[in-house]
Amino acid sequence: MISQIEKQSAQEIKHFQNQKLIIQLAYVQANSLFYQNHFKKAGIDIQSVKTIDDLTQLPVTTKTDLQENNEDFFCVDPVEIIDFSNTSGTTGAPVNFGLTEEDLNRLAFNEAQSFSCAGIQKHDIVQLMTTMDRQFMAGLAYFLGIRKIGAGIIRTGAGVPALQWNSILLNKPTYLIAVPSFLLKMIVYAEKNNIDINNCSVKAAICIGEPLRNQDFSPSELAKRINAKWDIKLYSTYASTEMSTAFTECEFHQGGHAHPELIITEVLDEENKPVKPGEVGELTITTLGVKALPLVRFKTGDIVKIDYTSCPCGRNTNRVGPVLGRAQQMVKFKGTTLYPPAIHDILNAFKEIESHLIILHTNDIGTDEVTVKIVSQLFSNELIQNLKEKFQAKLRVIPNIELIASDELNKLVLSNNSRKPKWVIDKRK
Repeated sequence: MISQIEKQSAQEIKHFQNQKLIIQLAYVQANSLFYQNHFKKAGIDIQSVKTIDDLTQLPVTTKTDLQENNEDFFCVDPVEIIDFSNTSGTTGAPVNFGLTEEDLNRLAFNEAQSFSCAGIQKHDIVQLMTTMDRQFMAGLAYFLGIRKIGAGIIRTGAGVPALQWNSILLNKPTYLIAVPSFLLKMIVYAEKNNIDINNCSVKAAICIGEPLRNQDFSPSELAKRINAKWDIKLYSTYASTEMSTAFTECEFHQGGHAHPELIITEVLDEENKPVKPGEVGELTITTLGVKALPLVRFKTGDIVKIDYTSCPCGRNTNRVGPVLGRAQQMVKFKGTTLYPPAIHDILNAFKEIESHLIILHTNDIGTDEVTVKIVSQLFSNELIQNLKEKFQAKLRVIPNIELIASDELNKLVLSNNSRKPKWVIDKRK
């Protein structure tokens, strides 16, 4: 189900997106109160923006803009909104997003293209192990995308290993959509209940919310732990509510493919200038074809690099590499710059650690401090020493390490009935 534009040349894709960009800019200029004021304040005439290269003339849009001017972004009459979603509020106040009929069709097309990258076809059965309630756009998108492909869907929802395995053994899904760390709990349950996981129907999992790749695309420690026990293919996908678009790996696992019909990507430095190809910066996007709440040069907060080379799968689209971290969560710790995913990767390598939480805070002298809270039934001085050695070797710094009970950790990561667990809590001033 590969879109034809994705296999055209880079020049043809750029020409295609240039035309889409002009249409989208005219649309927001005519219908978005925010962008009318945003462009006017910057002294911008959108008629001068003819190509993607001209985007640098436009001011960026930030999450703060969205939070403070949420209603002014909407481009349609409220009566046209048929689905009401919002962001999770992981890094600030939640933002309301409405979707029109056209937006829902676009969302379905997006996930159908993304899941096609990972090999899902009409004959497959997909077990959807994520919530569709609580205004969670991603769960709805997964459902719509699978439906558009024509594959079977099992909506088991999140959690409960026993329920997931009962469904797998009964309904025989070929793909799972799940948070990868939960797959480890699935493995533990299977081992305790004599389930032969490598002889079940599941051949692959599309993993959300946690990284499966290092910056060189080698498997993360989490991916290694899963595949050490469960011989299934793991596909990484990256998305956000604001983008209404997903970037999913193909079988070559060299980054998540962008879809030219849906999104324009830029990578910007701290001064909002484009970085050189292959350099790291903040992913900035312009949505295409969105009717209710389109975004122009929106800074996602995610630090990435983009690969512009052709992929062996035949697609010539840009590929977004593994997220290095969130710009807001960059830590200057004891003279070293680091992001929480690097800490997660080290902790995931230790089988003795059942779960963990990273807390960022400010110490008495006003500098960043990092505390790691771990749940472990095999806690020992040897474990602590091994952890410290691994942190020193890989990050050159050692965070504070504290033992915490499982129920206490769950209260922290699922505070305020959040629909998404918060594995990083930023308490810095």
